[in-house]
Amino acid sequence: MAVRIVTHHSRDTPQFYLTAPSPCPYLPGREERKVFTHLVGERAPGLNDLLTHGGFRRSQSIAYRPACEGCRACVSVRVISDEFRPTRSMRRIMARNDDVIGEMRALVPTSEQYSIFRAYLDARHHDGGMADMTVLDYTMMVEDSHVKTRLVEFRRRGPDSAINGRGAGKLLGVALTDVLNDGLSMVYSFFDPDEGSRSLGTLMILDHIERARRMGLPYVYLGYWVDGSRKMDYKGRFLPQERLMPDSWVRFTK
Repeated sequence: MAVRIVTHHSRDTPQFYLTAPSPCPYLPGREERKVFTHLVGERAPGLNDLLTHGGFRRSQSIAYRPACEGCRACVSVRVISDEFRPTRSMRRIMARNDDVIGEMRALVPTSEQYSIFRAYLDARHHDGGMADMTVLDYTMMVEDSHVKTRLVEFRRRGPDSAINGRGAGKLLGVALTDVLNDGLSMVYSFFDPDEGSRSLGTLMILDHIERARRMGLPYVYLGYWVDGSRKMDYKGRFLPQERLMPDSWVRFTK
């Protein structure tokens, strides 16, 4: 159930809605609510930029932000691409994956991607809200975007380099990424769970930081860092970064 919180009608003014309370996926024993609006039409790209700057995230044609009563644990995080320096452990991950190349592609979902996506969900999120997604659901997740969105495929170079007839090797991971006016926003990423020793989740973020730097974009938006949630802790390691506080974005270096 969703409750409308802006009721006037205008083609140029987005309407915002509030979801009913549901169990928080990050902090046990708490409930979450979200405020959301639709991202459709010609104004969607500009609205997506504006809302992302205000702490919203995109999921298909919806932009949402937590609106929980008495809790502000979810904090939007963006890495400062030009100033970022990888830690020693991050450099080891980069060296371990020197046979991997990332390529930004148009929004074309493939059965190869879905195979990795399905394996990732089964291994990492078998009890989550996306666990039952079919190939058609995956296609909708990728294609249902009214903003500038790209896929970044990560493939292994080597003896299997002709596996798909395009001179590229085995697919290891995929990131669904929005290109904003001031950065890259990582909407969703997934990887082959059998390649766990590669730390592909970290590698994809490192790739996006370097990619943003090359594109002249100052930020990489990572979504929400949640204090007290082990599954979200990793986002705080990419420094320096800015976190959205009640009044403004605030720089953090440790």
